[in-house]
Amino acid sequence: MDFNDSPEEAAWRGECRAWLDQHAPEVAGPRAAGALEPAGPEYLSRAQRWQAMKFDAGFARVTWEPEFGGRNGTTMQQVIFGQEEARYAVPTEVFVIGLGMIAPTIRAVGTDAQKERYLTKLLRGEEIWCQLFSEPGAGSDVASLSMSATRDGDEWVLNGQKVWTSGAQYSDFGEIICRTAADAEKHKGITAFLVDMRSPGIAIKPLRQMNGGAAFNEVFFDDVRVPHENVLGAPNEGWTVAITTLMNERVAIGSGGGGGARFNVHDVIALARRRGAASDPAVRQRLAGLYTRSRIQKFLSMRTMTAASQGKVPGPEGSIGKLFGARVMTDLGELALAITGAAGVAGDLHADGEDYGWHQPLLAAPAAHIAGGSDEVMKNIIGERVLGLPGDPRADKGIPWKDVPRSA
Repeated sequence: MDFNDSPEEAAWRGECRAWLDQHAPEVAGPRAAGALEPAGPEYLSRAQRWQAMKFDAGFARVTWEPEFGGRNGTTMQQVIFGQEEARYAVPTEVFVIGLGMIAPTIRAVGTDAQKERYLTKLLRGEEIWCQLFSEPGAGSDVASLSMSATRDGDEWVLNGQKVWTSGAQYSDFGEIICRTAADAEKHKGITAFLVDMRSPGIAIKPLRQMNGGAAFNEVFFDDVRVPHENVLGAPNEGWTVAITTLMNERVAIGSGGGGGARFNVHDVIALARRRGAASDPAVRQRLAGLYTRSRIQKFLSMRTMTAASQGKVPGPEGSIGKLFGARVMTDLGELALAITGAAGVAGDLHADGEDYGWHQPLLAAPAAHIAGGSDEVMKNIIGERVLGLPGDPRADKGIPWKDVPRSA
């Protein structure tokens, strides 16, 4: 891939930069406090206003059709806008799930009516989305989920629990997968739905994290009714739908779209210089290693972008970027705290509090090793689907889900 702009791309970059220079300062402000966690109502208001401004200017999704707010542009045009937008402190984290994971799924498998109803409002930021996959007994092995959906005429009745649902407390809609055929294999009896998060019977309980935030939630469903028209894809074929979402999720996370504190290697280098640590040989060695890995992460992202520019659906190679990106986040947080010392975790120990907050990348890193599939799952995917290694033995293969042994 040629990393230099063509003349056409350079002109497009100039157009993006000019628009951003004019409009981004209107909504720029504090970043989200944690991974996909808004700073409150004011943040949500700024985020929705910024998304609407991008939509009205045709920048929300450059590659989409004009009827959905796009320009029929190229993937590289979308990439260039994203690169330029990242230079500004604009509020984008709250839309990572909806735009990066669920919108591509609706476009791929949704009905015309679903696309008409949801995509434009999603793209314009009028409606915020969450993803409801994991359960207390189905984390790394999502297909073992037990939450049920039972057909009742023109509706489905949902019962069960989801957990680790990012942003559920402020979401309008969600994509959810449920067990609809217990006598089928675990991957075969799942159906995906689009669910209104304000429906009667839904209870949302935020989970307090060690970084002080509450981005994740438990979500309980008690006889929640969903119209049949909200089935996404075909009944009992929800695993295919889920894979589409998960592939896009790993690309979004692996390419740096997973929210978080938004610190990068250049911030750590600036920190080392300001703290007088840049001349320390040990620190310089770690900075060089972090910079190298950050560049590799960028190239992994470029590989995915190249595939997208050729019209390919995100594949298992996205797991490489996701796995590597989590490691980079951990390394970044560890090095930053090694430089700041106690001032990075205790604001009152530094006169101006400038170093306080550097603990956030490290405290958010464990979630990056789990969200979108744990490191172990990513290694299995890479081994089996990228390297062609033999798959792990599956004791539940060919067995109906209801007959698979599980803990109470």
